[in-house]
Amino acid sequence: VQLQASGGGLVQAGGSLSLSCAASDHTFSRYAKAWFRQAPGSAREFVAAIPWSGGRIYYAPSVKGRFTISRDNAKNTVYLQMNSLKPEDTAAYYCAAAPQRADYSGYYYSTTAYDYWGQGTQVTVSS
Repeated sequence: VQLQASGGGLVQAGGSLSLSCAASDHTFSRYAKAWFRQAPGSAREFVAAIPWSGGRIYYAPSVKGRFTISRDNAKNTVYLQMNSLKPEDTAAYYCAAAPQRADYSGYYYSTTAYDYWGQGTQVTVSS
């Protein structure tokens, strides 16, 4: 499965951006999906995840209430709507996916849970 992320850009603090991640394979609909981000000099960190069923959704505390993850199985696409952006949200954002192997919060937070990664799309928030 190949993942293609898009939608990054430059935005002022308080603004919004919407990221998309399109998959090459329809089996994507049966995968757990997530967004991670990585700032220069920092480790890749969890942002949000959604199970293949679209059930309970998980968010990092730093983005909860501001970001929304969603998916459209018909389009093989996962989205990340980002509102009320802050300069500390500046990072390269990566989408990730894997066959659903578990369903508890710790499972989704780890980069090792995911088999497939997009190429990253840069989000820069100016103050």
